Amino acid sequence: MPAMAQVPEALLPPPTNQVPDALVPPSTNLLAHTLSAKEPAAAWDELGTASQRPTPPAQWQTTEPSEKEQVDFFLPYVLALMDKAKDFYTRFPTNGHASEARKQEFDMTGVAVGMGATNQQLRLEAEEKVLLADTTLPEDDRFSIRQNDIERAAQAKESEGEAASLAEFEKGIRALQKEFPKRPEIIQMLLEVAENAESNKARALLQEITNSAGASDEIKESAATHLKKLDAVGKPFALQFTALDGREVDLAKMTGKVVLVDFWATWCGPCVAEMPHVKETYDKDHPKGLEIVGISLDREKESLTEFVSSHHMEWPQYFDGQEWQTKYATQFHIESIPAMWLIDKKGNLRDINARTDLSGKVEKLLAE
Repeated sequence: MPAMAQVPEALLPPPTNQVPDALVPPSTNLLAHTLSAKEPAAAWDELGTASQRPTPPAQWQTTEPSEKEQVDFFLPYVLALMDKAKDFYTRFPTNGHASEARKQEFDMTGVAVGMGATNQQLRLEAEEKVLLADTTLPEDDRFSIRQNDIERAAQAKESEGEAASLAEFEKGIRALQKEFPKRPEIIQMLLEVAENAESNKARALLQEITNSAGASDEIKESAATHLKKLDAVGKPFALQFTALDGREVDLAKMTGKVVLVDFWATWCGPCVAEMPHVKETYDKDHPKGLEIVGISLDREKESLTEFVSSHHMEWPQYFDGQEWQTKYATQFHIESIPAMWLIDKKGNLRDINARTDLSGKVEKLLAE
């Protein structure tokens, strides 16, 4: 489920001086240009001109902008484009491009809400109703709108906890499944739920996916891999290596401790976002018997060392520079990160989804 208050990747600055394609239709950056009462063809050209993604500040090529800086720069462009699209289909409702303009307004409103403009939520919902009422709307567009609606509903439950959000997400997927029984995206969404659910729920969903006639071989393979990981829960977990800083790590010698094994990387945005929570849990529970072992999927040793030092991460890190082919990432079938596994005081793997309610789960194991 995508996070809110984020700038879409299509708007972000590229790694070089090359400016990528626009988020929406082409031309030049004339955002301040207002649509005049010209013929529809000329007005449509003007909308295309206004749609060009603005060039980010030159300093962004050397200094990574903060999320706030990105939002402050791009949000005015998105809001203005919403209004320009609406102006077009309002003045030319029978034009052949009117439906495209309406869809463009809807897409940009969704982008605005995703960037944190919550005052546009009602507008987004109103636009959604109009589009879904159009019987000529292509299925792909209809499915995309419904999918986004389900994701927003799940995000709205996040304040109640990840379990509530995940339950709302699955509820929406089941409704979507009835509307679009043949869409392959449904199976992928169910796999996402399974990968974040508790063991019993995950097993049921993974079996459903494995037995589904509509699941691709790739999806079925991912489901089978996750089932293998679930099969390891409750069994002894062995891990031994020399850490980045020279420390010898052997989980067999950590009996009596609760151990969090954190698969992560400095290039992984969600991993970095999660790190303050991980460190907070470590600082609070390390004196009670919590240990953390990091398995880094980084490629650059220097980047990892600098990050660990600057964030005061006191726990050992495994590093071999192989990214997704890192020894323990392949051995334990890690397909996405962050992945957090919990080992109990007896050395048994107890949880492969410790990211959900990490602190509560750690406290529970420490109390055993």
